[in-house]
Amino acid sequence: MIRSWGSWGRSAAAVVVGISLLAPISPGTSVVSAAPAPSTSSVSPSIQIVLDNYPLPFDSAPKIDNGVTLVPFRTIAEALGIAVVWDAASKTVVATGNDASGQPAKVILTIGKKSAQVNGQAVELTAAPVVQQGRVLIPMAFFGRQFGAQVSWESATKTVRIQSPKREMRTMGFYAISSYDQVSRLENLNSAAFGWAQINQNGEFSTTDKDYKWPKADGDVTPESIAARVEDGYLMVHGLDGNRQTTKVLTDPAARDSSIQQMVSLAKDKGFKGVMLDYEGLGWKDDPATAKKQFNEYTALLSEQLKKEGLKLSLALPPLNGAYQGYDYKTLAGYADEIVIMAYLYVADKTPEPMNKVDAAISLALRQGVPKQKLLLGIDMENENETTVLDKIGLAKRYDLAGVAFWRLGILTQAEMKAIDSSVTKIGG
Repeated sequence: MIRSWGSWGRSAAAVVVGISLLAPISPGTSVVSAAPAPSTSSVSPSIQIVLDNYPLPFDSAPKIDNGVTLVPFRTIAEALGIAVVWDAASKTVVATGNDASGQPAKVILTIGKKSAQVNGQAVELTAAPVVQQGRVLIPMAFFGRQFGAQVSWESATKTVRIQSPKREMRTMGFYAISSYDQVSRLENLNSAAFGWAQINQNGEFSTTDKDYKWPKADGDVTPESIAARVEDGYLMVHGLDGNRQTTKVLTDPAARDSSIQQMVSLAKDKGFKGVMLDYEGLGWKDDPATAKKQFNEYTALLSEQLKKEGLKLSLALPPLNGAYQGYDYKTLAGYADEIVIMAYLYVADKTPEPMNKVDAAISLALRQGVPKQKLLLGIDMENENETTVLDKIGLAKRYDLAGVAFWRLGILTQAEMKAIDSSVTKIGG
């Protein structure tokens, strides 16, 4: 079962980091790379490359040439967000991005030439770039220095480990009734979903239940003043389908129209920028095709009413490789301004989510045709820690998603917040 955004708890602590790299090069790609090389000789197909602790498949093997490790360029570039252009006529690669200090960097490499241009200045290389099986290979350590990736070499396992540089992305946090002790964290976010409303056991929109209720004001500190602390504050409406309450809202015309009218009115009156729907459990007891149709129709009506008021729609959706199959990502993306993939709980509580499952969740959404600019990766901090959260952020970077969303404020440790801030910063922050 997928964890509800509404279940409270503490976060975990300790483990690893995750991601990977490599591929062909074509006009207008993204890239970065880097790493000190071991000394060996010639082609070494057994070399592994791991970016943010998660391996990336490649179609042209890295090799060691006179003690310098050379790696395929394009996929590394895409994973690290470096823009790359290949000029076949001059046999040059132009890569643009930011250096370790966040300043713009432009690098020009030429096949067979043992020097590069970095912001117009000549820089010597440990080896010249080469072409292998139609792919450009470059010395890793050079790109680590130029674009801020941290690189290490594990000789025992023939593994190059790369940690991606800090990147600007859309950041979201989930704010519950018990999140106030970390209210200042809102300053680090582009948006927040405030979990103060739900579809109750009777299939009615409510702000007066136990976990999902409208907070009481404390002097000048009001729910409205808290929501105003982020650029995009969403009224989050949570719904489970254990007692068919969400199905009732989707299928009963009176319940449907009432819920939509109430949430749109409340969002507008209280100064929210939009509504986030977190309706979970669809397709568990019913035919998935039927559940998809019902949710699509409901979401279309809600989107229409929100747009009339100049408000946004965000959706928190269970992953396509999870237990609930009642979600048509492709159609829903046409109605929503953004989608948060709730890529958890695949395993027992307090256990970091398996990277291959999270990877598959992102890949499946993209294959359905959801624009990556609309996708945020949801990360459940009840199960992650200051190390594994970097793995998940790394996956969002690798796929160049719009951003990341953290469940939830109030349970983050100082170590976790520090790790997050070392890897990602809000857009415009």
